[in-house]
Amino acid sequence: MLNIVLVEPEIPNNTGNIGRLCVGTESRLHLIHPFGFVISDKNLKRSGLDYWVHLDWKQYQNVEEWAAQIPDRSRVFLFSSHAEKSYLENEFRDGDWLVFGKESVGLSNAMMDLFPKHLKIPIAPLVRSFNLANACAFVIGEAKRQIGK
Repeated sequence: MLNIVLVEPEIPNNTGNIGRLCVGTESRLHLIHPFGFVISDKNLKRSGLDYWVHLDWKQYQNVEEWAAQIPDRSRVFLFSSHAEKSYLENEFRDGDWLVFGKESVGLSNAMMDLFPKHLKIPIAPLVRSFNLANACAFVIGEAKRQIGK
């Protein structure tokens, strides 16, 4: 099982879509507060459709609470447009932690300093970033392909 981590997600539709993606790929979703919405938000439910009840998910009050329960910190991968290494060059394993920042600004410098493994999704120069749900789909798809599930 992959662990998908959203740090301070802001847009309920993205989180709902990622939740549905996690159900479909048998991944666990980890949400770190604060959120830009409430879990009962109708947009979250609409995007997650009726799959939300099947979602394996946890929420944390802050990064420290989340980080404290990671068994192997060497298997945590942070995604940033500023990273040097592409996720396509990385070897993923079952149980990996794939960490994505909030839609408006990504991951903070403090968060990036906590874990040394940073990856990027290659993108054409005219585009600043991909939609969060699309970025998760790219990475989960490649990780699942490598894992063979």
